[in-house]
Amino acid sequence: MVEIVRIPVERMGALIGSDGENKKRLEKLTNTTIKVNDDGEVEINGDSANEFFVKDVVRAIGRGFALQEAERLLKDTWALEVIDLKEICKSENDLRRVRGRIIGEEGKMKAEIEAATECGLSIYGWTVSIIAPLDTLIYAKKAINRILDGAQLTTVFNDLAKYRKEIMGNRLLGK
Repeated sequence: MVEIVRIPVERMGALIGSDGENKKRLEKLTNTTIKVNDDGEVEINGDSANEFFVKDVVRAIGRGFALQEAERLLKDTWALEVIDLKEICKSENDLRRVRGRIIGEEGKMKAEIEAATECGLSIYGWTVSIIAPLDTLIYAKKAINRILDGAQLTTVFNDLAKYRKEIMGNRLLGK
């Protein structure tokens, strides 16, 4: 069976890498073959479980993540979530404002979300993408959604402190 994923043409270089080393590394790690077409179409061929994981890695690279960060998705305890901002932002100005709020002054909000939820965030085009452990993904999404809903950033910072405690508590209890 073959999986097909489309990524932006400008992200193909990140997937392939210089001299093809990224593509070769991913193929070796997952025992798959990957064919990248000039139009951004990526064909993944291998057993269905490997195709499933590689598909998300390729999608993550297409959404702005580096290979090393996207490789976390090869573990079954990590997940990718892509939030489409087209439904929220009606114009380029809306998009700039929302992206600026998610990133925060000097990148502080993005860094705090990543630290509190142990996730990686990529704000690329009209999307916000999250790579996170399954047990923290919901908290990262909550923080992003609070920002998208227009919450004060200080409120989101306070929420993140609560989320961090809740995550640690859940892990101590084995949840």
